[in-house]
This record gives sequence, structure tokens and C-alpha cells, in this order.
Amino acid sequence: LSIVTTIFPEYDWVRQILGENQANVDLTMLLDKGVDLHSYQPSADDMVKVSKCDLFIYVGGESDAWVDDALKSAQNKNMKVINLLDVLGNSVKEEEQVEGMQAEEEEEGEEEGPEYDEHVWLSLKNAKTLCSSIADALCEIDSKNADVYKKNLNEYTKNLDALDKEYQQAVNVAKYDTLVFGDRFPFRYMVDDYSLKYYAAFVGCSAETEASFETIKFLANKVDELGVTTVLTIENPKHKIAQTVVENTKEKNQKILALNSMQSVTSDDVKNGETYLNVMQSNLDVLKQALN
Repeated sequence: LSIVTTIFPEYDWVRQILGENQANVDLTMLLDKGVDLHSYQPSADDMVKVSKCDLFIYVGGESDAWVDDALKSAQNKNMKVINLLDVLGNSVKEEEQVEGMQAEEEEEGEEEGPEYDEHVWLSLKNAKTLCSSIADALCEIDSKNADVYKKNLNEYTKNLDALDKEYQQAVNVAKYDTLVFGDRFPFRYMVDDYSLKYYAAFVGCSAETEASFETIKFLANKVDELGVTTVLTIENPKHKIAQTVVENTKEKNQKILALNSMQSVTSDDVKNGETYLNVMQSNLDVLKQALN
């Protein structure tokens, strides 16, 4: 069997459900080497892999506009396709402009209409729904191993549920209920799961990297007003905006911590044992520090 996934969470979910059967599957993660979903352009080889595979899994937002062409020219007419946003249906959220957030610059010729938040994998509740859909597809294309896939899904779902409960318990006993994010904010699905509030420099799918002084000052004032001891950012080596926010607070001593949005996990990380659950567990550890 040939299975192609675009991003790491999909790739790892397939691995968990395949279990020992992974040895019999050619499994590909297209977005490797730390390439971001929003800037990925498929190579000719990538297009061929998609065209010939038995199961193709992708997010389905604006960043995946290239997929339509790939599917039109698909050589395998029996290919199963999973679009994460389609699976989640009405629970997919539009990008949200919260107070103090820097407005996006409209690109010329950009179509009007809702922009959906693509970062659906950062909700453990969504992960449960999406894994169930993946297991169904695997059972269809490899029915002789359906019992194995159902069993593995059942075990993995228990792990997702257990971690989901840990998140809820951590939020229930937390000192604060608001996150201040000196970066773009791809964690909307996560905070909504646990009724947390947030302030951030940019929306999750933003291409902006420079924050205005007004945005910095707003976030610094929020840190002072709320009394939080942490400014958050996403995984990357440069935390310039978060540092500038801290420098503009009264105390100037807040910690800067990173939540991992899994947009730069590589196959080398996978070889070193990285899993979706590991990352979400690490994110919980960061969240506990940020909320207390």
C-alpha cells in the first residue's frame, strides 16, 4: 500500500493506526525539512507520489490549493482521499481577529470570503475524529487487516482521551485563564477546547513577521494588566516579537516559552522518536507554566 500525507500529525496518526503493519506500507510525509504548510510548493516527484498512492491525506485549507491539480491528474482512480477540514465539517473555525491583533495586509487580487483556520490538528478532540476517519479508510483499502486497525485506533483513542483530560484538569486548577502570544496564533482550536482566552500579534495563518509598535504595546499592556508571568511564541529560533513585548512591560522579567504547532517536524525528528502525543504532552507542560 502507498499512503501519502502532507504534514506530520497525519503521518504519525497513520503510523499509530497501522501499528506493526507499517512495515508493509510505503508511507510518505510530503512537508519535510521544516517546510511550513503555508509556504509549501510540491515538487514534480511529490505530485507523482500523490497521483499514484492508495490513500492521500491533506489538511484542505487555502494552503493546499495545489491539491486540486494533483487529484485531477491522479493515475490511481481508486485512490481514497481524506481532507481534514471536510471530515470536521461545521466544527472548522474561521480565522479570528481578536482585540489588539495586527490586521492582515490584503494582497492584490485576493478573493473576499471566510478564511478558515487550518490548524485543526492542535485539538486532541479533533485528533480523535480525524483518526477515526483514517482508520475507516485503512479498513476499506486493506480489509484483511481491518481488525488490527480497529484495535490500534481503540488504544490510540484512549491515549488521546487521557491527555485531553490532563489538559482539562490543568486548566481547571490554573491561576490564569488567558495566554499572551508574541507571534502568530495557530492554537485557536486548543484554547477553544478548554475555554481559554488569548491575545496575539497575528492570526494563525498570517505571513507577517514584523509587529507594529501599537501591537507590541497592546500585548505588553495586557501582560501588565493580567499579571501573567509568561509570553508565548511558536517553535522557531527567533522570538523577536515576544522579546520586544517583554521589554515593554513594567517588570521586564517574563519568561518566553514556545508552544509547538508541529509545522516544522522533520523525518529526522520522527526517526528520533517524535510523536504527535509527545508534542502535545510537551505543549501541556508549557501551558501549565504559562497559566500559573
